[in-house]
Amino acid sequence: MNNTSSEPIIALSDVNKWFDKFHALKDVSLSVGLGEKVVVCGPSGSGKSTMIRCINRLERHEKGRIVVDGVELNDQASNIRTVRQEVGMVFQQFNLFPHLTVLENLTLGPMRARKLSKSEAAERGMRYLERVHIPEQADKYPRQLSGGQQQRVAIARSLCMEPRILLFDEPTSALDPEMISEVLDVMVELAESGMTMIVVTHEMGFARKVADMMVFMDQGEIVETAEPETFFGNPRSDRCQRFLKQILQH
Repeated sequence: MNNTSSEPIIALSDVNKWFDKFHALKDVSLSVGLGEKVVVCGPSGSGKSTMIRCINRLERHEKGRIVVDGVELNDQASNIRTVRQEVGMVFQQFNLFPHLTVLENLTLGPMRARKLSKSEAAERGMRYLERVHIPEQADKYPRQLSGGQQQRVAIARSLCMEPRILLFDEPTSALDPEMISEVLDVMVELAESGMTMIVVTHEMGFARKVADMMVFMDQGEIVETAEPETFFGNPRSDRCQRFLKQILQH
């Protein structure tokens, strides 16, 4: 898949999603350029996680179009597989295999999906463990690590697939406060390296530092998009103003 700089690498057009009768996404449209960092915020239940889960087909949208790097996400298994190879995802819960070592967690995907040999996968795994600053944890099991270390392993695991796009679904919300910064520091480094990223988070300090674009969602809709300076300094909608006032007080 190749992306020309003039076309967005991710494009959502009038995307709708229902869970039974609950209308979770309402005509959501969003364009993300190659290398762009987008931070999505909004109150709980506003559709943030549902939107990014639709981008790699963890959730199926019912109406509208989603195109990732020139490939439309539809019911074709080949399209879904192609997109998933290019889109990494880091979840709130770390989802590591408890019976595998850190390095084994990292090598599983590249060996199965990318057909790397065990030694090639291990070399790649160590490279990305160094990138998230925990190469010394390679032979430990997830239960032996702190929450912050486990989340950094989860980020390294996504990087091992060498995706073009990384999605983060509230990656620090399950962490103790003292562990949040170590994960955010790694994410800042990734952003500075030019990775295309969509990050659902309430960490507004991180957002100010790395976001090219802020997206505010409420009740299944994108209410406001703006560059961080405008978004934080002069939000247009009452809903966004209220949300920021509430969150920036904490």
